[in-house]
Amino acid sequence: MAGRKGREGQMLESVYSVLALVFILVACVELYDAATVLDVYRLIQYDLAGVPFGSRFANLNHHAGSFPFRSGADLSRTVVVIPVRELNMTILQEYITQKQRLGGLLLLLPQKFSFEHRGENGGQTYGKHVMQKVAELEKLLIHANLPYPVYFGFEDDKIDEVLADIKKNDATDQHSTATIGGYKFVVSTPEPKKVSSAIIANIQGWLPGLKADGDVNQLPTIAIVASYDTFGAAPALSVGSDSNGGGVVALLEIARLFSRLYSNPKTRGRYNLLFGLTSGGPYNYNGTLKWLRSLDHRVRESIDYAVCLNSIAPSENELWMHVSKPPENVHIKHLFEGFSNVAKDLGVNINLKHKKINISDARVAWEHEQFSRLRVTAITLSELSVPPELLDSTGGLYDKGHFGDRTAVFRSAKLVAESLARHIYAPLGKNVQIFADGSSLAVNPSYINSWLDLFSRTPRMAPFLSKNDPFITALKRELAEHIAEVHVQYELLDGMFSFYDSTRARLNVYQVASVTFDLLLLLALGSYLILLFSSLVIVTRGVDDLIGIFRRPPSRKFKTA
Repeated sequence: MAGRKGREGQMLESVYSVLALVFILVACVELYDAATVLDVYRLIQYDLAGVPFGSRFANLNHHAGSFPFRSGADLSRTVVVIPVRELNMTILQEYITQKQRLGGLLLLLPQKFSFEHRGENGGQTYGKHVMQKVAELEKLLIHANLPYPVYFGFEDDKIDEVLADIKKNDATDQHSTATIGGYKFVVSTPEPKKVSSAIIANIQGWLPGLKADGDVNQLPTIAIVASYDTFGAAPALSVGSDSNGGGVVALLEIARLFSRLYSNPKTRGRYNLLFGLTSGGPYNYNGTLKWLRSLDHRVRESIDYAVCLNSIAPSENELWMHVSKPPENVHIKHLFEGFSNVAKDLGVNINLKHKKINISDARVAWEHEQFSRLRVTAITLSELSVPPELLDSTGGLYDKGHFGDRTAVFRSAKLVAESLARHIYAPLGKNVQIFADGSSLAVNPSYINSWLDLFSRTPRMAPFLSKNDPFITALKRELAEHIAEVHVQYELLDGMFSFYDSTRARLNVYQVASVTFDLLLLLALGSYLILLFSSLVIVTRGVDDLIGIFRRPPSRKFKTA
């Protein structure tokens, strides 16, 4: 009897084990098999004067669909996957302006989409076409309010295979759903939180000039300024090689060259040089304004003129000198003449463009306007002929830089350095070359290239940079290598801008079985379990016991009787 009870206990334990195993298998089927994992970068989320812009959500958990959209389809629970090179901007713009809902949007960028791109897809033409499309896309997205998650990713073999399957299913009207199956895109990340107390850091360097014996007057000062931070559709991808990486690198090279000149009292000029690496450039040059206001008033009043560098890598050897004072102003005429003379020697054409400041307008189009508002003569040197709109042309996705532009950065750095030198050492004559090629004071292409490489892979949106960010530390350390008096000023970003975190995530792509398949599998497993259980009971306890299990027990009233 005891042996029989032991066998029954073992049998029940076996049945329970099989049941547990089956339930685990069913649970696994109800989940899905991972197809690939992709690094993705969320569309910027920010508020401007309390008005929301960008993507307002971060979590994804929907089936995937392809582009173009199906006419009249409900896509509120679908993640639409679009390679940017296949994007129809008109359709997407209509969809966004009509405020139609999506479960999510994944935009796939090519691995290489720069001017030097070569390949079977059109070579240089393909690169320009994609760059233009990315620029249009970015401008559309950063000025829209999108009530769903929007992510950027990069094409690779795995995601291309997934997308090919999705397109194949969509082409046969087998769109991914819970009943049909397909692919499911999942991003699990905390909901975005507002970045509190966004900080901007301005880096200042001071290179003193040489005073004559007995001279008690303060020397005049020349300021060289460049804004280093960026703004773009994806904060984690906004590297801004051209806007304004080239300007910052040129400033560092100019500081290196003049530090060598000023290290010897015999060649030190009778001008102080003030170097400013400013933050908050995309936000009306908010950092520049705060930096200028924090300067000692004697230093500010000693500034003879300021040169602001902004996007100085022209593809057609043409630069623009933007000014706020009329072109007839004697200081402006002198500056333009000096820069033009050097530019001619370098094969560069400089144009002068005057834009009067409207004090009542909150928009600050150029960095030099912050100087002009404080009555300091200043110019902006740029490849852009017209000022960009707010938050445009500030180092976004399309600004990847390319090798051809690097030659332009070398040339622009030499143009500015030589123009400053001829102004400082005017008694030597107009045609004297201080930074001649091949000399010990020549512009160093290797130095510029190394810094451009760093800028081309370093996102630097000010609200997401901490005080101790390695990039800011690197800029300060590099300036201090050449200039003794360097310090960093920390300020709060203007309150009209608010930003939200959660800028990057991991996208899990799952291949999901259909519900029909799950039900059939569950039915098969259930039938197998019933047969297995029945066989075990018959073998160990007999047919009568098996029938007794399914026999309805007598009612309580019958038992009482």
